[in-house]
Amino acid sequence: MPEKLSLSELQKVIRDSLYLSFPGFYWVVAEISEIKQNYSGHCYLELVEKTDETDLKARVRAVIWSNRYGFIRSFFENATGETLREGFKVLVKVKVEYHEIYGLSLVITDIDPSYTAGEMAARKLQIIRRLEQEGVMDMNRELEIPCVPQKIAIVSSGNAAGYTDFIKHLKGNSYGYVFYTALFDAVMQGNETEKSVISALDRIADKLEMFDVAVIIRGGGSQTDLSWFDNYNIAYHITQFPLPVLTGIGHEKDLSVADMAACRSLKTPTAVADFLIDTAAETETRITEAGIAIKEAATEIINDFKDRIDRSASTLGPLTRILISEANRQLTDAAVDLIRHGKEKIHLSALKVEGQKALLNSATVNILKLTESNLSAIENRLRILDPENVLKRGFTITSVNGRILKSAENITEGTVIDTSFSDGSIRSAVTGIRKKK
Repeated sequence: MPEKLSLSELQKVIRDSLYLSFPGFYWVVAEISEIKQNYSGHCYLELVEKTDETDLKARVRAVIWSNRYGFIRSFFENATGETLREGFKVLVKVKVEYHEIYGLSLVITDIDPSYTAGEMAARKLQIIRRLEQEGVMDMNRELEIPCVPQKIAIVSSGNAAGYTDFIKHLKGNSYGYVFYTALFDAVMQGNETEKSVISALDRIADKLEMFDVAVIIRGGGSQTDLSWFDNYNIAYHITQFPLPVLTGIGHEKDLSVADMAACRSLKTPTAVADFLIDTAAETETRITEAGIAIKEAATEIINDFKDRIDRSASTLGPLTRILISEANRQLTDAAVDLIRHGKEKIHLSALKVEGQKALLNSATVNILKLTESNLSAIENRLRILDPENVLKRGFTITSVNGRILKSAENITEGTVIDTSFSDGSIRSAVTGIRKKK
């Protein structure tokens, strides 16, 4: 029967085996996936290795004891300008430890900041090259900033001092310009930065007609704060944004990828405010200068035309007098001709009128005689057709109930008829009817 071991005894065997197999220190490359410091000053980490962005290849717990953590942290920050945080690739010096209760862990005793700095630079360069290869790096920079950008969409933290300075500087400008601002609150550092900034940009995109430009601002901070904007997704959203994007993330020495993708990058929030104010002031200056130039040009044109008018007036006076004199002479000659020829025409017209008058009298007499003859003929015809005269010639008029009969139709035997003569009438009854075939 094999020898029996307790669990603790087995753990000690494992521990001793590990100590024998890994007696010294090792430099290890890994990515920090979790990091936190407890109340006693110890720093606990989780180190991972990935095959790509998501697939996990290895994972192990690590610790930096408090007596070393202060030194390592300060050394790393001074060398890189960054604080140790999730997502950083690090080169650390470790010793393998195994604890009967807590299991396997690595004790970090040193760190090489140059490796992390190189990784950060390489990662930033990789993002820049990717944006350039996709052909989008310059898209937002190609947008034209309005001459007077008055409606400003702001991506920032409402509690940030940089936002307060921006608003105070913008609205307290010495020119008295009025700017309309809307804050789209966002987290400006930490793991939520990417999601929060992109969400703010999307909310602005839903109200494009309300804004002239968008600005991304935050107060000053360490190099660590800047690194949150060395982010592909934030930069890509900026390149695709339909409004010009201005950045004032608050760093003097370096540009983030977001700065490089923006239409205009400025050092601080107040520098962004100055840029907006100066842009409006430059436009006002150009308008003022254009107004002055137009006024001067108009004055010059008016003076030129005044000179022309004056010259024309000096020439036109004598010429006008000559023309008036000539016109008067021609008018006098025309009046004389009109008087002479007018008398002749009046005499001829009088002779023609007399002749026409004689013809008119003769024609009128002839027309009256012809009309009188026609009237006499019509009167004779009417006299002949007079019913009295017709009856005197032997004709009669037959009627029924006052209606003159013109046909034998509708007449029956026994119908009472009246027959009118020139000297009287008779009433009779029909005893028989003969109709023509």
